[in-house]
Amino acid sequence: MQPFVMPDFYMPYPARINPNLERSREHSTAWARKMGMLDAPKPGGGLVWDETDLARMDYGLMCAYTHPDCDGPTLDLITDWYIWVFFFDDQFLEEFKYSRDLPAAKAYVDRLELFMTETPPEPENAAEAGLKDLWERTVPAMSDDWRRRFVLSTHNLMVESMWELDNIDQGRIANPIEYVQMRRRVGGAPWSANLVEYAAGAELPARFARTRPMQVLSDTFSDAVHLRNDLYSYEREVRQEGENSNAVLVFERFFGCPTQEAAELVNDLLTSRLQQFETTALTEVPSLLAGHGASPAEQVAVAAYVKGLQDWQSGGQEWHARSSRYMNDAASLPSGPTGLGTSAATVAMGLRHRIRQHSFRPFEPVGHLPLPELYMPFTHRTSPHIDDARRHSAGWARAMGFFDSVPGVEAGGVWDEKRFLGLDLAHCASMIHADAEPEQLRLSTDWLSWGTYGDDYFPAVFGPSRNLPAARACNDRLSLFMPLDDDRPVPEPANPLERGLADLWGRTAGPMTAEARCRFRTAVEDMTASWLWELANQAHHRVPDPIDYVEMRRKTFGSDLTRSLARLPHAETVPEEIYRTRVVHELETAAQDYACFTNDLFSYQKEIEFEGEPHNIVLVIQNFLGVDRLAARDITAELMAARMRQFEHIAADDLPVMFEEHDLDERTRAILTRDVEDLKDWMSGILEWHRRCVRYTEPELLRLRSEAMSPPLPAAPEPPASRSLPTAPTAPPPATPTPSPVLNTPGAPTVPAPAPVSPATSSGAPVPRASSLRPAGLGTSAVRLPPRPTRESRP
Repeated sequence: MQPFVMPDFYMPYPARINPNLERSREHSTAWARKMGMLDAPKPGGGLVWDETDLARMDYGLMCAYTHPDCDGPTLDLITDWYIWVFFFDDQFLEEFKYSRDLPAAKAYVDRLELFMTETPPEPENAAEAGLKDLWERTVPAMSDDWRRRFVLSTHNLMVESMWELDNIDQGRIANPIEYVQMRRRVGGAPWSANLVEYAAGAELPARFARTRPMQVLSDTFSDAVHLRNDLYSYEREVRQEGENSNAVLVFERFFGCPTQEAAELVNDLLTSRLQQFETTALTEVPSLLAGHGASPAEQVAVAAYVKGLQDWQSGGQEWHARSSRYMNDAASLPSGPTGLGTSAATVAMGLRHRIRQHSFRPFEPVGHLPLPELYMPFTHRTSPHIDDARRHSAGWARAMGFFDSVPGVEAGGVWDEKRFLGLDLAHCASMIHADAEPEQLRLSTDWLSWGTYGDDYFPAVFGPSRNLPAARACNDRLSLFMPLDDDRPVPEPANPLERGLADLWGRTAGPMTAEARCRFRTAVEDMTASWLWELANQAHHRVPDPIDYVEMRRKTFGSDLTRSLARLPHAETVPEEIYRTRVVHELETAAQDYACFTNDLFSYQKEIEFEGEPHNIVLVIQNFLGVDRLAARDITAELMAARMRQFEHIAADDLPVMFEEHDLDERTRAILTRDVEDLKDWMSGILEWHRRCVRYTEPELLRLRSEAMSPPLPAAPEPPASRSLPTAPTAPPPATPTPSPVLNTPGAPTVPAPAPVSPATSSGAPVPRASSLRPAGLGTSAVRLPPRPTRESRP
């Protein structure tokens, strides 16, 4: 019985075929035979492949579809690379995925990497012979930068096969976020994107290769390739081979839904990633090239690369529909429209997704979001120096000008002192850095104050006008206040944001090594650049793509910045390659997602109703899945629990194994173990701060809105008393609710209580309140008049 009916696919690019197909078919068959791939034995008897198997899978057809414009010799080489990678995958399956021989699997992969060096050993099997031959034929034409990127991609797809093997061995199915991240490493599509550069003769300029637009193109390309492959390969991988690394299976288990529904969700995500690719290619890439003064040759190279990725998507779709490698009765042919005149159907399919994504209505009243029970296995701790940090932080914020008027902000300033004291960022710093010395805790508190002020500054100053060029210019100047060289002068600060950053950098960067200083500056720049991404989405009423949101949320939250602060007390350096391992990367991103989603749950009403922001995981889930806010809230809590359990699993099981695999010394092990404890403090402290902080409570939000509006006009004089008919007695006015304390923390600063919430009607329902929009500009004063009282119906 077929597992599901294949959904209709969104594919905006036509598939074309390379005229050198037959030549490459003949060449690749002869090459595979020469490398020994057609007589490689299985452990239990038989062959991994024979010539019939290779002809039926037809990788020549795949490469002719995915690289339609390259010449014959180039197509030969590209086809050989794909035969090698699929042979590696199948041989690895036969040798190790069934036997679960993990030590032998690791030794096999480690030896393969030696064939991407200048002095490789003699090959001992078909995979080694193929890789040695391909490496020698490919790298002479490419730059050192491309070689480094290609080696990393090849390393990931080989080494991270161990992650799949571990999960099979433990019967563990990844959570959705973990799966997408790991699928990029193990799935090979970033490797394919590198080969597009070779095939198109359009190597990405090194100065653009690691920018956000180029990274998004690579990531969206990879995700779309992998999600499509998972749909077509579900029956082969899950039902026949017993694998559990498949997006359909991941969605089935996480959402608890039937296979058909899971397949539809995977296809929706595939469509979303393709459209994210289009948006990036058409908007962010041109802006990147113009902003960096790209030469004509660089522009041509980038354009050819983008076109090559588009060709791969359409060609990959066509090959999956024709190849026998994954086919089953349900997926033998695409179910969507095909043939002449069907492009309009594809456009309509994509238009539905775009309309949904751009249908955000800012300032929509959503009300308070009741919080679910959140899984938190760790207990928060508080620094004994919290009161000292509180006293210091208010004076520092005042000296930096955080309470001053700012041009472009109607209310006068971004913050006032009352609002700042209510934040009590010293309380947050004292929990996420519970062991910090007094001066270190002051510095950490000031960094949190600066980052929070900047997060409020950009939408307040540039949001109403949608002046994105001015916001970009403001952001570009910030890097000037973080010199990597102590001798380089900095300009005079022009606003509180610059003044605060200049002070913090001088107090922070001094004792850092050059490498640590560069990493820390990158963390700050990533956070401030993400504020521009938020402004652009807000200007277009665009709810972000789910994957793009999760990855950018880590930056907008300042996760790397706050984590870097936790490492400041100890200057020990862990080898950079250790931080790039799957174990450390997944450990940190799991913790980051838990903290980011914590903020999104608590700030839902503040961001959606009071600020008109589309950047909230609850809203993103609502929009993508078409569910209400309570269902989206519960899915968010489940994601948080899944990420937390993944964190616990890595810390308890994977980290000790990594220590042994890399033969780390005791000092390095102690640093990484301490990092785990710091992450526990970080997550538990952030959750506790949100529970205590006034920033996200409805009374505080109403108070700030009330203060931002102009004072109401004097009330009109009462009309003279007149005779009237008797009316029914009215209910006594409700008692003013006792305001909640700003913080239930001993020693917290005293802040005037928020203004009382609007009284409730006799039925208990809240009286409708004025819109949260704050009109500004000529002719809007009348709009600021107090709202007309609503008339209650009489019994």
